[in-house]
Amino acid sequence: MKLFGKYELDGIEVRDASLRSSLSFEEVNYRAHTFGRHGKKQHAKQKVNVVERLTNKLMRGGTGEKTSGKVIRTKGRLQGKKQQTLKVVEDAFGIVAEKTGKNPVQVLVEALENSAPREEVTRVSYGGVSYQIAVDVSSSRRLDLALRNITLAALMRSFKKPVSLSESLADEIVYSANNDVQNSFAIKKRDEAERMARSAR
Repeated sequence: MKLFGKYELDGIEVRDASLRSSLSFEEVNYRAHTFGRHGKKQHAKQKVNVVERLTNKLMRGGTGEKTSGKVIRTKGRLQGKKQQTLKVVEDAFGIVAEKTGKNPVQVLVEALENSAPREEVTRVSYGGVSYQIAVDVSSSRRLDLALRNITLAALMRSFKKPVSLSESLADEIVYSANNDVQNSFAIKKRDEAERMARSAR
């Protein structure tokens, strides 16, 4: 079965070996909706289709704090509205396919590979003194961070703007897939995390 009746999930190439184990392309149904059947099982989200995970990340109530100089408060406008966010993702994939001429699922995978940080910092305490050290990022967390930053960029770009959420999500996916440091918020966040890790070594 094709995703949204249009896009093949077979033959998607994942070049990043560490993300390969966390990315799932299981063909669950037409809408990529598992109805939360993995919700109460440990590590079961790795079996959830990556398109559904992207949709789940869009269902958020805004940051409520300054992110890149902007305060995003959507007041829960998308929380729990799975069908609405699936429609947003479907429209965004249509825009991506039109812009790139490629399977948008493949473009999404390339965007996730590019925007997933390999290192970050964590705080440790020894003898009452706290300091930061650089650590490697697990494949599951790399994917979570990449999905979060891509969807957060889409929300920020469309918040109180004439640009629709579908258009801003499509733009961010294309920018991240092209490794566009100037325009992609997710790539900037990846570089920021890795720069802080290098300084903490």
